[in-house]
Amino acid sequence: MTISTTSKSLPPRPSLESLRKQAKKLARDIDAGNTDAIARAQLQLPGVELPLTQRNAQLVIAREYGYSGWQNLTAEVSKRLGKGFDWAVDQSRHVIHDNDVERLKQLLAEYPSLLSWEGDEHGLLGIATGSYGDSFDPSKEQHFTRAECAELLIDAGAVVMPSVCDEILSARARGLLQLFHRKGLLPRTLKFFAALGDIDAVRTALDENENDLHTFTEAFTIACNFEHESIASLLLDEVIARDADLGPLIDGSGGRLDFAKYFIDNRPEHATKLGLWKAFVMERVNRTLYSWNGSETSLKDRRGDSYLSTFVELLQRESWLLGEDFVEFQTQIIGRAALHGRGEFITALLNLNPAILRCQPPPRSQAIEFAFTYANTHVIPILTRIWAVPDDLPHAAGMGNLSRVKEWFDDSGALALRGIENHYPSSPYMPEGRVAEYSRQWGPVSQQRVLDVALAWSIINSHLDVADFLLQQGANINTTWSSHEPASILHELVWHRNYEAMQFLIDRGIDMTIKDYRWNSTAQGWARYAAEDEKMAKWLEEAEEKRRR
Repeated sequence: MTISTTSKSLPPRPSLESLRKQAKKLARDIDAGNTDAIARAQLQLPGVELPLTQRNAQLVIAREYGYSGWQNLTAEVSKRLGKGFDWAVDQSRHVIHDNDVERLKQLLAEYPSLLSWEGDEHGLLGIATGSYGDSFDPSKEQHFTRAECAELLIDAGAVVMPSVCDEILSARARGLLQLFHRKGLLPRTLKFFAALGDIDAVRTALDENENDLHTFTEAFTIACNFEHESIASLLLDEVIARDADLGPLIDGSGGRLDFAKYFIDNRPEHATKLGLWKAFVMERVNRTLYSWNGSETSLKDRRGDSYLSTFVELLQRESWLLGEDFVEFQTQIIGRAALHGRGEFITALLNLNPAILRCQPPPRSQAIEFAFTYANTHVIPILTRIWAVPDDLPHAAGMGNLSRVKEWFDDSGALALRGIENHYPSSPYMPEGRVAEYSRQWGPVSQQRVLDVALAWSIINSHLDVADFLLQQGANINTTWSSHEPASILHELVWHRNYEAMQFLIDRGIDMTIKDYRWNSTAQGWARYAAEDEKMAKWLEEAEEKRRR
């Protein structure tokens, strides 16, 4: 769709990067008070509020080229460059995220093969049903999944991969579960009957089939995950009937009812793989390290408690957890401790001589990444008993090593990384698949991304002298790097309640109107609604108003 107020035309082989740069330059020029730039913006967007956000700057550029929106402009660029289907897949991701059902209909009409595309995310239906986090709460399911898009895809005949149904169970997405049930897409198996809470179907399945221990264990954990206590109790009896050792252990720990309630309240992992008892013990160890399992409002005033003596007692009594078969669990415990800044728990674990100390090479883990991302670098010296801290720009910045940071630039001030594959996120400790996942969120690894992560880590860890230097060298203060999904560094600092670092960014001109990818909210919105910190929200509001004067 084009509009009449156009004065530019695209070249035969346009550059999307060039168009992005035009939008950035327009926003900068307006911010600097350039009257021609302001007039351009007001022509295309009458009454628009200045300074211009990046999204509005892109909209102005699109309309100057005769397109109603940025997506329409990028679509044309992709077609001219011969990227039709790949572009359609990428656009589908965006429109599903935006829950734009009408635009998704258009894409399906133009590219019918999207319905059979499988890709890395279980097809478009997998993208629509894939949950950002636990979706048991209806409001979270609404934010984390896209039921309307999923129903459109189902009705249009999209391929339903078995993994999609399993992912719905993992996410505890009750709305999607019911949608798939209504559409007749759920397998008629015990675990799905348990998830639906259909006790009659569960009893019928018990009568009709000779299910094995694995099947009953899986169904029990799913009944607990969906908080169907009566079904969980029924299935627990079936598990115990097939595992002679389990009954006495449960009876000695408080009884079957308490055991089922513990699984409902805490949802231990790995039960199907390792058995109910081992999963129960492992979760108890997890809870002694940090008891809270819900969302936090602040990383400074956490909701959970920690019990070091109980942690040590459990590991000493259940010493099998220290063996080679449970190195993965040891790795998870260390990562959890690094995320929450519980260095004393890592030390206590390592003092018990767990098998992870003898693994060569050490298992991949995000523990070091968590320490930098969540401002817990005080645990780094403990972590280096297992993993080496990479010698690269982001880690040097996060540690506040300004002299080493400067060595990653040449005499002219240009980056001299000597290969971006040698810098975070391509770190040796990173688990497989994470780098690819980050690329889908923030774009391919590039020198600018490395520089921007270095900036973020330096600010989060309060090394503001390093941050100042990196800004002078071209780091983007408006980078959308974040610990989870795209947002600004200002958003991230809300969780840390780091007013000094926030003021640093505000003084240097960070765009306070940037909205995050998931909630479409500014940092001020995060403070008010997610962190439940009205004082901080007011402080950010006043800072933004002061800048406008």
